[in-house]
Amino acid sequence: MARYAARLLSYRTHRFSSKSISLLAMTNTRQQYCLGCLEAIERLGRSVMVDAMEAKGSSQSDDSTAKIVIARPQLGPSVLDSRPEGDRTFIVELLQDLETSPTPYHAVQRSIEHLAACGFTEVDLAGPLPNRPGAYYAASGGSLTAWIHPDDVSLDTSFTIVGAHTDSPNLRIKGNADTDGSGYHQLNVEVYGGVLTNSWLNRDLGIAGRVLYESPDGQLQELLLSVEEAVLTVPQLAIHLDRDVTRNGLTLNPQKHLKPIWTLADGSDHDHNNDDDTEHNQENGDNGEKPGRFKRFLADIANTHPDQLLSWDLMAFDLQPPAIIGGNEEFIASARIDNLLSTFAGVHALATVAQESSAAPGTIPVLVLYDHEEVGSQSATGAAGAFLGSLLERIAATAGMDRTEFLAACHRSIVVSADGAHATHPNYPDRHDPTHNIKINGGVAIKRNANQRYATEALSESFIRRVCREHDIPHQLYHHRNDLPCGSTIGPITAARLGIPTVDLGAPQLSMHSIRETTGTLDAIHLRDTLLGSWMTISPRSAAPSQ
Repeated sequence: MARYAARLLSYRTHRFSSKSISLLAMTNTRQQYCLGCLEAIERLGRSVMVDAMEAKGSSQSDDSTAKIVIARPQLGPSVLDSRPEGDRTFIVELLQDLETSPTPYHAVQRSIEHLAACGFTEVDLAGPLPNRPGAYYAASGGSLTAWIHPDDVSLDTSFTIVGAHTDSPNLRIKGNADTDGSGYHQLNVEVYGGVLTNSWLNRDLGIAGRVLYESPDGQLQELLLSVEEAVLTVPQLAIHLDRDVTRNGLTLNPQKHLKPIWTLADGSDHDHNNDDDTEHNQENGDNGEKPGRFKRFLADIANTHPDQLLSWDLMAFDLQPPAIIGGNEEFIASARIDNLLSTFAGVHALATVAQESSAAPGTIPVLVLYDHEEVGSQSATGAAGAFLGSLLERIAATAGMDRTEFLAACHRSIVVSADGAHATHPNYPDRHDPTHNIKINGGVAIKRNANQRYATEALSESFIRRVCREHDIPHQLYHHRNDLPCGSTIGPITAARLGIPTVDLGAPQLSMHSIRETTGTLDAIHLRDTLLGSWMTISPRSAAPSQ
């Protein structure tokens, strides 16, 4: 008998949050609810009314409740049916993590919430670090470091470091944001990272990030905001006006073709025609004119005067929520899987280590979440900066090590660099090395590159293979094609700066750098378990005996 699950259609914007949404699930004989059932939806903070109805003969409607049913046949059992409850809970929480983290700053805030709930204490990097056992974290902008100071620190102690990054390719709003064209108010945006720009067309886009402003008493204030409404869209040119697109492919000029529409110009402001690509920013306020409409918009959100706004780091994001898809719920589809999947897999794993005191003896577990990986890591909070190295040395000092002993500890340590891996694409198998087929839900992909685009070498690969073997975690080996340029990660940068053996790995995914990416439901679990196992395993250079 075929099983049917229901898809929950929910409003994400706050203006509709009071609506009651019905979740309906139907089979010929009995009700069955989709993944996580009502508990899963409640964890996502949704207001849900479960209404049981027969599959046929029920057409009545209630004016106060939108009852929408989309029955979806499953081809077989869900891949999560046989998994422990903890794994199913992790997937539900991961979907919430992805949805509530439209920017690196939100990802850090979400990570802090998880860590604080598990007993981690915030540390101000401008002051001294605690020199007693405990679990700690320190945040800086879109980056975060968390660590566990064990009871048994000695001069033989080493670091086990898991690294990931919080940023994803997107469209970021420029300082002089307002521009007009052909009767539309638009926003000036800048392409951040290696964006698949075509995927940003015709999407419902919100705005999120941080805004800094001056309070009436002269204090600097930072506001973390997320406008979860479809206030922007980048419309594609109709095929009738671009007949060559089917023959020559889509070509987008990042300066001319990616400016999102915001509102219609009503004639009361400066309306212009941008046929000559001339920018019109008369209202931005930086040249002595009145504050621009975007600045007024932000000031209204911040409940301050536009003249008090100082700066912002804001970006557009896709409003479509994450989803479990596939005939057997094999896939997760979401924005920012690269690399928030690794970020939150690391956060959940470290929280488990802290709660269960399961770190390998003689090791200091460390999680570092960098910003700016997608643009080269050259920043104060990126992997090429001093963010991690200086903190590790300070942690070592609190454990009683001098600099010589700290450098010796680094020699005994290991870094696991977690970032997305390319799954073999079924429509483009020729773009992959034919002897290294990477399967979705086939396990974490260990990434190697002879030219050190990935930092994995024999010693670090042996470490992660031992982790996977001891914890029964499936794993695969990824190599890039020789005739295609290979991407990179924080791995080589971190290895070079710290002199610590590093392994690059990640969950296989499709559509990397698209506005919406796809990974395996089980691979999210495999990645979390691999990172957890890494903190439970002695590094290959450690002087401590193998456990």
